[in-house]
Amino acid sequence: MKVAVMSDSTAYIPEDMRKAYGIHMIPLSVNFGDETYQEEVDITTKEFYQKIRDVKELPTTSQPAIGLFTQKLEELSKDYDAVISIHLSSGISGTYQAAVSAGDMVEDIKMYAFDSEISCMAQGFYALEAAEMARENKSAEEIMERLNEMKKTMHGYFVVDDLTNLHRGGRLSGAQALMGSLLQVKPVLHFVDKLIVPFEKIRTRKKAINRVMGLVEEDAKAGKIAKVVFVHANHEEHALSLRDEFNEKYPDVETLISYFGPVIGTHVGEGAVGVCWYYK
Repeated sequence: MKVAVMSDSTAYIPEDMRKAYGIHMIPLSVNFGDETYQEEVDITTKEFYQKIRDVKELPTTSQPAIGLFTQKLEELSKDYDAVISIHLSSGISGTYQAAVSAGDMVEDIKMYAFDSEISCMAQGFYALEAAEMARENKSAEEIMERLNEMKKTMHGYFVVDDLTNLHRGGRLSGAQALMGSLLQVKPVLHFVDKLIVPFEKIRTRKKAINRVMGLVEEDAKAGKIAKVVFVHANHEEHALSLRDEFNEKYPDVETLISYFGPVIGTHVGEGAVGVCWYYK
């Protein structure tokens, strides 16, 4: 069985890496008024952060149409028997369910949809692992088994400057957002049961980021970590400094830099920072 690997755009796997690993991509969209842009296709992350400063209203985001999925599946069916399709958490988007529905509509290829229950490069880690296994001619079932194993130790924490965007976009409950604004806290956020919830409420951004670094360093010290990614929202220098600081202490751990692109950036806001890792 020849297996293709696909992810939606919110994994934010750089284009050169997607090409190197043979990962296919389905874009989500960001909408500025009547203008719709497919991220990673019609608008770059840099262009998005420039554009968002010039508009009064927060853009909206939308999942891919099922037709995009069926078109891609029909295309892949010419060369592949199955596709592993990896998506952002079904708790914050209908993208995973759209992939499942499309799989039921196309007969010549078997769809294995995977709910990462997270997003950004943590989601990308699954796609990269799946692509490596597909290269080794592993079966779709073997790949899915490995992805589910990875999920047991996938960690992701992020800090945002302002909870307003997450609240407006419906990705964080009103009570949580209100508490953050009243107390002026910088909560460390993570995914639990597919939803974004506070991990801890911390008074300052610096202390919140230090708390996240403490968590990843604790696992690194124990020799548990396979890979770590430092994720930024238009603040690459900060992500690089966190990475360099980590690398000095734990040079044997593989590290990457990634970003919050347009769709996720709409909700977390410029300046957000995240750290994600999983175990060996």
